[in-house]
Amino acid sequence: MWFRKNVKLAIALSHTGESRSVRHWTVLAALLGGVLQVCASSGAAHRCFCQVTGNLDDCACDVETIDAFNNNQLFPKLQKLLESDYFRFYKVNLNKPCPFWADNSHCGLRDCAVQPCSLNEVPEGIKSSSHKYSAEANIQQDDCEKLEHLGAVDASLSEKTREALLNWNLHDDESERFCVIDDMESPDAQYVDLLLNPERYTGYKGPEAWQIWNSIYEENCFKPFTVQRPTYPQVFHSSQGKDAWAFYRWLEGQCVEKRAFYRLISGLHASINIHLSARYLMDDNWFQRKWTHNVSEFQQRFDSDLTAGEGPKRLRNLYFLYLIELRALAKALPFFQHPSFQLYTGQPREDQAHKELLLEILQLANTFPLHFNETSLFAGDEKEAVKLKEDIRLSFQNISKIMDCVGCFKCRLWGKLQTQGLGTALKVLFSRRQIEDLTKSSVPRPTFQLSRQEIVSIFNAFGRISTSVKELKSFRSMLAGFR
Repeated sequence: MWFRKNVKLAIALSHTGESRSVRHWTVLAALLGGVLQVCASSGAAHRCFCQVTGNLDDCACDVETIDAFNNNQLFPKLQKLLESDYFRFYKVNLNKPCPFWADNSHCGLRDCAVQPCSLNEVPEGIKSSSHKYSAEANIQQDDCEKLEHLGAVDASLSEKTREALLNWNLHDDESERFCVIDDMESPDAQYVDLLLNPERYTGYKGPEAWQIWNSIYEENCFKPFTVQRPTYPQVFHSSQGKDAWAFYRWLEGQCVEKRAFYRLISGLHASINIHLSARYLMDDNWFQRKWTHNVSEFQQRFDSDLTAGEGPKRLRNLYFLYLIELRALAKALPFFQHPSFQLYTGQPREDQAHKELLLEILQLANTFPLHFNETSLFAGDEKEAVKLKEDIRLSFQNISKIMDCVGCFKCRLWGKLQTQGLGTALKVLFSRRQIEDLTKSSVPRPTFQLSRQEIVSIFNAFGRISTSVKELKSFRSMLAGFR
């Protein structure tokens, strides 16, 4: 009833004497006004999920297809893979100074701390192969010197394994990267066990946390300062509704690439907020510390009433992010199928089993029926497309640098990993020709490479998004009885 009523109103308004663009936004306002009215008048579950259904913008997929594919097929396999040694140990420098503003404030809460690994906790194979992976011959170093070094690590390595490990230092693809990679040779870079340092609510909030996201959105999403973006409740003001309409009017007027960029950042933000709501310290006493779902926290971040209608939009952007990273993993399949690629930890039997599981996951990703079509991006004038791609690459690199300004070390850890994972996904998506070369015998030295850091980050980042989609099912069920 509400929809038919608002459609009639929209049609009536569209026949007024206003300009076409004004009529377009008047119609949209009338229709979305109906959506918000229903969200506000329904139960808590509907207020959070009222718009999280149906087709997604700028792509052919829908929410329900993603839910079924992720929750029933992909999620269990991916979680098993991420528990393996190759993917649980992540090398990161958490001591890099913030490059954008003077900030020496670090969170003093105990849950913000990160416990790095001692060297004897990290598998020998990971420590010896932490450099760039490549299937090419490493012609830049003396072979005898390299063989001597590898022999000191493990004299039992097969010739093929030696050749693969020797080649990790060859290709420098900095110009293709969408994010800044930590220097793995820095004395400040340490291995962290991701399973022992899980992403969850730490209590890190306030002006410092707000400054991080504000800098990301205001300075790196191509938005003019004259356009006010919709904000979270803690900075809600009376003009919020007017700002929202102006913002979305501006956003819809942007090219598809810039719209996609904003939605990726918004989706990442939403995913992180879901993790914090799903692993919240609900019981802290002498006997136990219980981390579990906090429904009220989830509502504060996504309830339509409490976010001026923004929460459900952010959840839809999570699904868009899911599609982008899923497509990147499917496209990367030829790289991981290459005979010289190995998940090397020094445990041959487990390594082989985990590579088989990885390929099974990627082949499953490849069967997804409604993949995002990345060829729709940067498809205009070649010169303009090259410039636009470079602008977006540099903006995302800036965002990856902002992660070094996060005051909570655990938030910094997971922020760096997830931005690096998304940056790696973008690198894969826009390396079509280089990836195709991997399957051609006529190309002896393919140029596409991924470092171990990129491999670990792209799978763990997608694991976080996959977990968010899975958690939405739990929150939907828990909110079903709320008003």
